[in-house]
Amino acid sequence: MNTVTGSPSSDVELASTALKEVAGLVEQALAHLHERCSVDGKLSPTALDEHQLVCYDISFCCAERAASESLLSYAAATCHQDPVAAWVACQFVAETVNAVVARLSGRPGDYGLQRADIARVLERVEAGGLTAFYLSAERMAALGAALIEREGDYLPANLDEEKLIVRDTFRRFASDVVMPLAEDIHREDLDVPEAILQPLREMGCFGISIPERFGGLQPDAGDDSLYMILVTEELSRGSLGAAGSLITRPEILARALVRGGTEQQQKTWLPRIAAGETLCAISLTEPDYGSDLASAKLRAVKTEGGWLLNGSKTWCTFGGLASVVLTLARTGGDDEGHRGLSLFLVEKPPTPGHEFSVVQDAGGKMTGKAIPTLGYRGMHSFDIFFEDYFVADANLVGEDSGLGQGFYYAMMGLTGGRMQTSARATGVMQAACEQAISYARERKVFARPIADYQLTLVKLSRMISHLLASRQFSYAVAREVDAGGGKMEASLVKLFACRAAEWVTREALQIHGGMGYAEEVPVSRYFVDARVLSIFEGAEETLALKVISRELIANAVGAQKKTAIA
Repeated sequence: MNTVTGSPSSDVELASTALKEVAGLVEQALAHLHERCSVDGKLSPTALDEHQLVCYDISFCCAERAASESLLSYAAATCHQDPVAAWVACQFVAETVNAVVARLSGRPGDYGLQRADIARVLERVEAGGLTAFYLSAERMAALGAALIEREGDYLPANLDEEKLIVRDTFRRFASDVVMPLAEDIHREDLDVPEAILQPLREMGCFGISIPERFGGLQPDAGDDSLYMILVTEELSRGSLGAAGSLITRPEILARALVRGGTEQQQKTWLPRIAAGETLCAISLTEPDYGSDLASAKLRAVKTEGGWLLNGSKTWCTFGGLASVVLTLARTGGDDEGHRGLSLFLVEKPPTPGHEFSVVQDAGGKMTGKAIPTLGYRGMHSFDIFFEDYFVADANLVGEDSGLGQGFYYAMMGLTGGRMQTSARATGVMQAACEQAISYARERKVFARPIADYQLTLVKLSRMISHLLASRQFSYAVAREVDAGGGKMEASLVKLFACRAAEWVTREALQIHGGMGYAEEVPVSRYFVDARVLSIFEGAEETLALKVISRELIANAVGAQKKTAIA
């Protein structure tokens, strides 16, 4: 292996080599798990559940590795323009190497590894000098000092002119309109006001994920998800609850309709959603079935001209102000699992506040009550109850051909939702880093600004490095999804970015000291808002155990053949 030279391009190559060394250990571990968890050529869910801890940890290993690869790719393309890009990438990769090695070293036998195997890899990595050089306290503090002198993105955006215009437009909107309203919305648990909604309608915000032929901004020739990523990040920087999540529900609903809706459904609903005329909510989760959507019990029974819905849903975000709720209901038998589920476009009048009740002429009823939450206020998440609530045949997504397809349509939408959630996490991290830097420069302790102290500078270098890794990872995943892939990567970027946002906002609050715990300081809101990110759009544990690790293990290097989940 080469050694550290201080040359940006050569050190990026060194970091890439070090990452590949550690990735080899992860691949060995995945192959071992494949062998241990396979029964008759298929992965056994029971056997996988007996290895939950290592499956959980290895999912994070793979997410951090993928984030590192995205940041290295970005640094290789931009380090000639700005050498600090290589510096950030090398520090982040050095931390990733140490984190992965620490996880594997904690219980090597569970991963099918020997301590000697890990030691040999670590020895080769350390021989290159990457971790010793880039993780020295002096070097990390120096990076922090360099980064806090920069404004905005800290590194070159590496975007085309059109995307820069879109990003900057929504950045100004977040600063000028959202931020001044965000604190009152959070503290008083208000609805998202028209002062935010109406300008976003005029800017075309709700049509970002909808094709141009239906009045949206998405090119008919193919998806360009970077627009959605950029807008989401900037709005989330303003406020996660008051702005950053406004286009999540249109994104999920639009993807479901584009893939599964009839031509008439697309013509009816997509232009109205794109214009912001119809605000929407998504109702998938049930009180006894969180991330396990395949076990949903809300019943839809056929009746003349439509369906009667009976049962309950929970965590239906934006359910009050929405006038259509995309609802997952069971149209088949309980024994059919995910194959017995369908999606319905449930209409209701938009209702401000924390409760609503809709009674139909025939007696059907739909009620909702907002769930009090620590953060993520403004959107309001509702418990919803259906009693013989009538939904017309025309509102079954896909109509007859959509029967039993609801789970699949929902999963299509959730791929975009998970990718978008990573952008929400990045936006919150951006706001937290900006606030932490501002406060650190102003606050003096023992006659010096805390931004002058080594520990503060090291914290900031790590916080900003995680922010930048999340940003480049989300950009890379958006491109993969647009190319027709990226389902696994969308799960990985959500896993990484949401955990990173929790840590970054925690550090930002800590830099503020006692003031960080006061509600009058925005960083306290960032902290409680970030906590929800690892829960919705697929809880961290479910994502790691039931999605990421299963697919990685099924396709592990060393497997005799590709296997399926039993």
